[in-house]
Amino acid sequence: MPSAVKDNDMQDQSDKKGANGGETPDSAATYIATLADELAKLARRNGLDTLGYILEMARLEADQITKD
Repeated sequence: MPSAVKDNDMQDQSDKKGANGGETPDSAATYIATLADELAKLARRNGLDTLGYILEMARLEADQITKD
């Protein structure tokens, strides 16, 4: 399992839930950015450069959402 996807990370995400107990768009984007980063690294290590690029674009988009 990638280092970013550990039980602690899952717990950290549950700490960022909205008032009604659901996820917020910000917490979802942060989690997606973390996963996309790990997946992009995995893809590139295995010669899947196009997939790595697409995942990096997804990470950048998710990061941008958290900054807005």
